[in-house]
Formats: sequence, structure tokens, C-alpha cells
Amino acid sequence: MYDFVIVGGGIIGMSTAMQLIGVYPDARIAVLEKESGPARHQTGHNSGVIHAGVYYTPGSLKAKFCLEGNRATKAFCDETGIRYDTCGKMLVATSALEMERMRALWDRTEANGLERYWLSAEELHEREPNIVGLGGILVPSSGIVSYTEVTVAMAERFRAAGGEIFYNAEVTALQEHAQGVIVSTTQGEYEGSNLITCSGLMADRLVKMLGIDPGFIICPFRGEYFRLAPQHNQIVNHLIYPIPDPAMPFLGVHLTRMIDGSVTVGPNAVLAFKREGYRKCDISLSDTLEILGSSGIRSVMRQNLKSGLDEMKNSLCKSGYLKRVQKYCPSLTKNDLQPYPAGVRAQAVSPDGKLIDDFLFVTTARSIHVCNAPSPAATSAIPIGTHIVSKVQALLAGQTHLGRSLTANIQDKTAFAVP
Repeated sequence: MYDFVIVGGGIIGMSTAMQLIGVYPDARIAVLEKESGPARHQTGHNSGVIHAGVYYTPGSLKAKFCLEGNRATKAFCDETGIRYDTCGKMLVATSALEMERMRALWDRTEANGLERYWLSAEELHEREPNIVGLGGILVPSSGIVSYTEVTVAMAERFRAAGGEIFYNAEVTALQEHAQGVIVSTTQGEYEGSNLITCSGLMADRLVKMLGIDPGFIICPFRGEYFRLAPQHNQIVNHLIYPIPDPAMPFLGVHLTRMIDGSVTVGPNAVLAFKREGYRKCDISLSDTLEILGSSGIRSVMRQNLKSGLDEMKNSLCKSGYLKRVQKYCPSLTKNDLQPYPAGVRAQAVSPDGKLIDDFLFVTTARSIHVCNAPSPAATSAIPIGTHIVSKVQALLAGQTHLGRSLTANIQDKTAFAVP
């Protein structure tokens, strides 16, 4: 029997595994991942931004973990030799309404403890000659990285410390009992004294496997990107973001300098009819029926009908997508938008139709589940892992059937202190 079984080989699962074995070096820990390698879903299908924490409610887990994670991610990259670029983020307002919203963001960045600079239209143009706007906010601590590389490095560190990783092991059933949890997979059974799930798009389904009502459903939103033609790789000096609608959980179509030197445009946010539906043609009948059968998701669709239809229209019509980015970068043309892989965001929705905004965890006597971890989860992965380790300690303290005695390594700083 393992002391801990972790389900999910994305960045949160690997961060948790790496830190958990640092705190409990004698523990037997297994990571189960249904794909053939790490970071195959949300971790490997995002814009690669090291977020600063601009948008998140002060005092929330997102605000706290993003600020800590920005520093911790860079520190981990420095330790492991992973390349990143602190290029800074520029938020650009293109209308009077967006200027009002930008002032609210300015106040929020102060509450979240961020270094930032207010830019006039002239200062904006001086820093970004190809960008137009009435004003902007510069957040210098934002950056870019390959989160796939970060996840692989975490997996290597975990394995080097004695951890085990099993790929192609999709979970098919879970059974919790007084001494632990039996995890049935396509590669056989694994039993652990404790279970941790970091399963992203499948988060609610794994909780349900334990016979528990999770109190939410995962709604998949496909985020579609384009890559700019190579001649535009120097078109911006920073990450360029529009001012988002505060009523929506998405940040809008932005220009992102990628770590490989290219520039991407996106993402949008289109309801996906398959949990892992990365292409427009990906449709699962069972997933679609589940989505349409959810009163919470139907409520979200009703509340956001106009914006949802606009997203679908722009998904099908490149000119509509282009119009969004031309608001602040008018020189781009339709031919500049080249194909690029999409991502799918796992967004938890409550039964009453609310998009759950903050990170969410569900705990049982023998298990901890990461249930809502959308952006900035990749940036926040190290402090999220630290948070899970603290939950593990509380879980162990409350267990009457302890199994093997585990000794915590209190000298391990990586699990408790964010640089």
C-alpha cells in the first residue's frame, strides 16, 4: 500500500507530489496520470503567462497564491535552469468605459500588493508603438515560461526523491474505506492510505466516484488561439491585455509573447461539447447531455446568452476574432492569424448557476480533491501544492487508523516557504 496516491500529472499534481515527498521523504507516493506523459491538458494548453495577480479579489486564495506563485515559479526556474522572461504585462484601455474599469483594476492591484505604473496614451505608445489606447497599466512582474518544462522538472525531482509515476493509468473507480482508498485504473489497482486528486477537467467526476455530491459541475470552455505570422514576432515588447468585463471570468483576447519567440493571439471562451474537446469538431454525446442536463450550466448560458453567441460567432468567423485584437493592434490583418492549438479550461459551476471564482478544495476522511483550479493555477501551482501539504498534515492528525508512521521533514523549505 502507498502512503499517498496522487491522481493527475499536470502541474498541480506534480507540484504537490514534489513537495509532499520533500516533507515526508520516507513516504511511498504514486502519481497516476491517464495520458502517456505529464502536462497533456490544461498545463500544456495555455498561454504560458506567469501572472502577477492583477484581477483577483483581494484576500482570495487566487490573489494570495498568484502573488506567491509568481515569485516561486521564477525561483524554481532559476534552481532548475528553465528559461523564463519577465517581460511585463500591459493592460490597454480603448474606450471611456474601459478607462473606468481600468481605474478599478488600478485600485485592485494596489490592494493585491503589486508594483504597477499608470500610463498615459503617449507613454503607452512610447513603450508599444504598434498598440493604440487611451491609457494603460504596466505590471512589470508578469512573465512567460513553458509550464510543460516546469512540470517535467517537478516530475524529475519527485522521481529522484523516490516517488513513482504511472502513465496511461486512467482512473475508473474509487473506493474509500477506514484505512485508505482503493484506486482502480486501466493499469490495475493502486491502494493508498490517502488520496489526492488534481484532475482538472475531470475533478467533479472523481469526487462522484466516492459517492459524494461535489456541489458543482465542471463546465469546459475551449480557448482558441492563433499564432501571428513570424514577421510579427517583434510586434510587442510586453504581454498586451485588454481591459476585461468584470462580469465575466475570462480576460479577453490578448497578445502573448511566447517563450519560443512567437506571439499568440487569444484565447476566446467557447462552450465545449466535450470535456477534452480541443477542436471545434470534438463533440461527445454524453458530455453534451451532461452539460445541457445541468441546471447550473443552463443558468450560466441564459445569463450570458449574448456574449456566448458572440464567442461562438467569432470562433467560426476569423474576421470577428480579428476585430477584437484590432481594437488595440489595428495593423494586424486576417492573414496574420495562423493556426495554433486550443486549450480547454475547467470551470466549476454551482447548482444555482454561479461560476465559482476562487480555488476550491473538497476533503473527506482519507482524501483531498482540487476541484476548481482555473487560471492562474499554473502560476499558483507551487503555493497550491504547499496548501495541499498543509491539508495533508491536518488530515493525518485527524486519522485514527494511521497505518505507517510518517515523520515530517521540517527542514524541507520548499514545501512551506515560497521564495
